[in-house]
Amino acid sequence: MANDVGQATVEYLDFPGGRVQLFRGGAGTPVLFLHAAGGAGEWHEFHELLARRFEVFAPDHPGFGGSDELAEVEGVDDLVYHYLDLIERLGLERPHVVGASFGGWVAAELAVARPDAIGSLVLLGPAGLRLPDHPVTDLFLLTPDQLPGALFADPAKASALFPAEPSIEDVLTAYRDMTAFARFAWNPFLCNPKLERRLHRITAPTLVVCPSGDKIVPVEHGRRYAERIPDAGFALVEKCGHAMYFERPGEFAELITKFLTTGADESGARR
Repeated sequence: MANDVGQATVEYLDFPGGRVQLFRGGAGTPVLFLHAAGGAGEWHEFHELLARRFEVFAPDHPGFGGSDELAEVEGVDDLVYHYLDLIERLGLERPHVVGASFGGWVAAELAVARPDAIGSLVLLGPAGLRLPDHPVTDLFLLTPDQLPGALFADPAKASALFPAEPSIEDVLTAYRDMTAFARFAWNPFLCNPKLERRLHRITAPTLVVCPSGDKIVPVEHGRRYAERIPDAGFALVEKCGHAMYFERPGEFAELITKFLTTGADESGARR
């Protein structure tokens, strides 16, 4: 089943226990995009920019956006196998994998578990590591009034994501997404304490990109990923908060496109 959504199509894939919503757009080398805790259920400007050079596959995680919960998918380890199944279902041969924040954690775990399954890896402000000296902000403790300032460096750009008077549908959608997020990231909060020591298994060419003003996942987490993943590159996007592909979609899309097409980022990392 598929229908048009702007420049993309939305499809539904059947899995045990329900179906998953998938946005697809563009043509060329496949890119699998794994979204953050927010941003599910839509095809965004960021996706459209990537789709100018790649065929972009943007599924909603189970329980987020338009995807059913899938009771068998209980943790991040289950998400890894879920996405391996999805890659096989779509017939993708070693796709590029791009993950943001929570999705970056999932992408890293995927690259650790099956280094042979992906072509290149891009982590955007990735969560997933346990760094006691640089704790991740607990999103569940933030009030609705605090969220825009925590996620965006530019308050003016937060208004599109956080309307002054959210509808009942907006509130229910946000509640459902946060419930799904808690299912995967509650305890330990937004990390796998064993992940850091496993990052050496990643063989895919890797670029880590972080927003300089991230108040949710400190930049030190991205730097640690780049240090632990063999030959990984690292780049910063200035004047940007955690809601990176909403706040500065052009800058992030440009860095990703350059890395995936030429094999080099500004730090000189090679594919």
